[in-house]
Amino acid sequence: MAITVSIELNRELELPASYDEAFDLLADVPASVSHFPKVHKLVDLGDNTYRWEMEKVGVDKHAIQSVYACKYHPDKENGKITWEPVKGEGNGVVSGYWTLKAKGDKATAVKFHTSAELTLPLPGMLKLAISPVIKHEFNSLVDTYMNNLKKAF
Repeated sequence: MAITVSIELNRELELPASYDEAFDLLADVPASVSHFPKVHKLVDLGDNTYRWEMEKVGVDKHAIQSVYACKYHPDKENGKITWEPVKGEGNGVVSGYWTLKAKGDKATAVKFHTSAELTLPLPGMLKLAISPVIKHEFNSLVDTYMNNLKKAF
């Protein structure tokens, strides 16, 4: 048995960096992911495609791990970085985008959007109880990521 949890997140922030500095960091997937908490391993699959393997959560046979892969498409001219899911990689399907807009020479307005569907090996009756916990954890990870990105500059 398995349950699927859907998550959608939007964030807006201002990075204390020039447009070029901000774009270059966010478009460099390994550099950007180095600021994301609880990533066990980021695997380069080639062609700007990466598999995220998150740290396991739980204990022994009750531990769950989110694994998913995305192909990234940076478009510096239009201020957008998109990612799309790679089918057949892991237990998650994740897509999203960054949009960036310069605010003078030393600041960049950034918007982040992501959608995720995580399929976890849990009994269906747990969905109502576990879904809010997973959504809270994902929100917390993304909030920490946003704070870490601000500190990177």
